[in-house]
Amino acid sequence: MSAITTEPTPALAVQPLPAVMPAPAPGGKPRVVIVGAGFAGLSCAKALARADAEVTLIDRRNYHLFQPLLYQVATAALSPADIAWPIRGILSSQRNTGVLLGSVTGVDTAGKAVLMGEKRVPYDYLVLATGVRHSYFGRDDWEPHAPGLKRIEDATEIRRRILIAFERAEAASDMETRRQHLTFVVVGGGPTGVEMAGAIAELARHALTCDFRKIDPTVARIILIEAGPRLLATFPESLSKVARWSLERLGVQVLTGVRVERVDASGVGFGSDQIGSRTVIWAAGVEASPVADWLGQEGDRAKRLMVGTGLTAPGHEDVFVVGDAAVAAGKSKGPVPGIAPAAKQMGVYAAQVILRRLAGKKPPKAFRYRHYGDLATIGRKSAVVNFDFWRLSGFPAWVLWSVAHIYFLIGFKNRIVVALNWIWNYITFQRGARLITGPMD
Repeated sequence: MSAITTEPTPALAVQPLPAVMPAPAPGGKPRVVIVGAGFAGLSCAKALARADAEVTLIDRRNYHLFQPLLYQVATAALSPADIAWPIRGILSSQRNTGVLLGSVTGVDTAGKAVLMGEKRVPYDYLVLATGVRHSYFGRDDWEPHAPGLKRIEDATEIRRRILIAFERAEAASDMETRRQHLTFVVVGGGPTGVEMAGAIAELARHALTCDFRKIDPTVARIILIEAGPRLLATFPESLSKVARWSLERLGVQVLTGVRVERVDASGVGFGSDQIGSRTVIWAAGVEASPVADWLGQEGDRAKRLMVGTGLTAPGHEDVFVVGDAAVAAGKSKGPVPGIAPAAKQMGVYAAQVILRRLAGKKPPKAFRYRHYGDLATIGRKSAVVNFDFWRLSGFPAWVLWSVAHIYFLIGFKNRIVVALNWIWNYITFQRGARLITGPMD
């Protein structure tokens, strides 16, 4: 879910900025401001379509992104336009909703305004749905060498690095340089890491096999490193074993119980071992945008803010924090997970609370997250699915995973395009988005 800013912000100041306060909303209607157009923010905005209020959605990008399929853009299976839609187009029929393009820099809770530099956007109700970015656990100097995957820009950069690696290997004059270019390291064994490693393996083993003359792409080495004892830690252990077996069958080397200690232009290191690689991809951790700082409160280790059963920030009943930026009570096993269905449920719940308050009704019951299952795919015809009461793996799980992701895409055209792309890729082993964009160095 899209983060609004990734730069640290100071604790909130109660003194207002020297700017003119905008005029009240037409007709004196209550003002609802939503920050972030990810799954949580967009779901909240759509649930307020009939609200007797002026709704403003703020994001620093003009599109909503379907993040679960970003890895397919990064591995040339899909184009960015297949998984992103203009926010204004999505909300064009909502007459009570406006969209502002820009970066939020803070929140003045005393003056009840969202700060966008010197601009102030007043609110009566505020919904912060600013999402997360990748975290390097205090080693931000690793980022240039190991990009994460949260934005379209990240996906196209990773795609550029992967495709250039094969081009550099083709042009290399010595075997050691060629070997390093054909070694791909993915750090992090969660769903993103597993899906990314499997997709790179299939790209090398199938889509690129006939494209080069001096190298054999099928000998590319793909390594998946996980610090924990097993892959997909939130899945049952039996499905984790299936995921590992499926990856190894694709030729992926899986290293568990290994904590990366060094990342630089030459590869990754841990202990006395070093893996030489020119392409490292980070999928090991996330941290929230600075919502806690904006509200002058303490976040957890991932900078997420603990919210109450009504999803409101402590001490601010008019401020809701939803999606990945929040820590909310979930199942008995722990907090609400940072996945798209959870974010959408939180966004809709915040809207329901606001609607009931606008109508002078009692608030709804405390937020209750309903978990519908976990899904992860490993390659073109294998996946793992966990529905608590039912577990599935292999080709049937892959079909279910595909149907679920197509269903949640926005727009009939995008569903058709993605489905046809997947069918074509499945039949021909080809990937049509193998474009190198950006600098060639």
